[in-house]
Amino acid sequence: MKKYLFYISQNYSFAILRPIQEILIARNDEVFWFFEGSDVTPSYLSKSEKALNTIYDVFNYQPDVVLATANNLPSFIPGLKVAIFHGFDAGKLDNRGKNDHFKIRGGFDLYCTQGPSTTLPFKRIEKKLGFFNVIETGWAALDPLFPSEPNTHRNPKPTILFCSTFSKRLSCAKDAFTEIKRLSKLNKWKWIVQFHPKMDKKIVDQYKSIQNENLSFIETDNIIPLLKEADLMVCDTSSVITMFLIQNKPVITINNIKPSPYLLNISDPSLLEKTIEIALNHPLELMTHIKKFVDQTHPYSDGESSKRVVKAIDDVLDGHFPLTKKKPLNILRNLKYRKRLGYWKFLFF
Repeated sequence: MKKYLFYISQNYSFAILRPIQEILIARNDEVFWFFEGSDVTPSYLSKSEKALNTIYDVFNYQPDVVLATANNLPSFIPGLKVAIFHGFDAGKLDNRGKNDHFKIRGGFDLYCTQGPSTTLPFKRIEKKLGFFNVIETGWAALDPLFPSEPNTHRNPKPTILFCSTFSKRLSCAKDAFTEIKRLSKLNKWKWIVQFHPKMDKKIVDQYKSIQNENLSFIETDNIIPLLKEADLMVCDTSSVITMFLIQNKPVITINNIKPSPYLLNISDPSLLEKTIEIALNHPLELMTHIKKFVDQTHPYSDGESSKRVVKAIDDVLDGHFPLTKKKPLNILRNLKYRKRLGYWKFLFF
């Protein structure tokens, strides 16, 4: 039996890690959760799930493996540190103009990548740095999407899922509000609105205020059921777009920072109604581009990425992928973690 720790700081991590937890529990491994910060809702834990309350509890537990969906975690905590991404590469750049998805911060020993488009860049960095492994597994968060099953309770009106990122620079939620409000009154489509948990509360309240028989605002830690229910997504620049495309369903974007042939990108919300009608007809050229994108991004539709993640971890623990270098000390980052967590014992960073 191995001891696993799920280290999370956002509520969306529950849905990402639970498919892996299911595999681990089934083979009699032990799983505890640890919440960093105040953005996690402890009541989201089910009755059968267990949490460690302090960082001292983590050290007493001495996990063999630590899984995280964040970009980094304290490298001084015990166990093999495994990166399970919180989303797909949405093309977002940091303040230096570099793709943040591929930034290595020195906390992880293993990256479980989603498909060729992420595996190949990480493999190049792995070869250069040498202190972590990269193994392509598919993204465990999508396991509940597969196998796809017909929705026998489908609404007679096509369902549109509207999502938006919280970034003011990238979000279309404010600009699209008036048009979505108008479209929701036409009785042509069913609308579901779901935003990133960090979305501006004023915008959240705006959309809540226009709920009607055709539009619902949903707050959830698990977007998978919404992805399955919807026929079409409207979004801006967010990794949730890829989660939807994986189902071979069309996506309309508003001012996406990286317009691509597999997206129907518009520059003005006033074009939304016409574009929705086009998208719902599944034009052949668009659907062909979506298929090519899926093959490169997440070619797994067997619902078994969690099993591949667990196997990758086992293989690393069994010594099949020895590393050529040690992780950097990351003294400054780890001091910040120690201050945040209130842990000053064993200062080996």
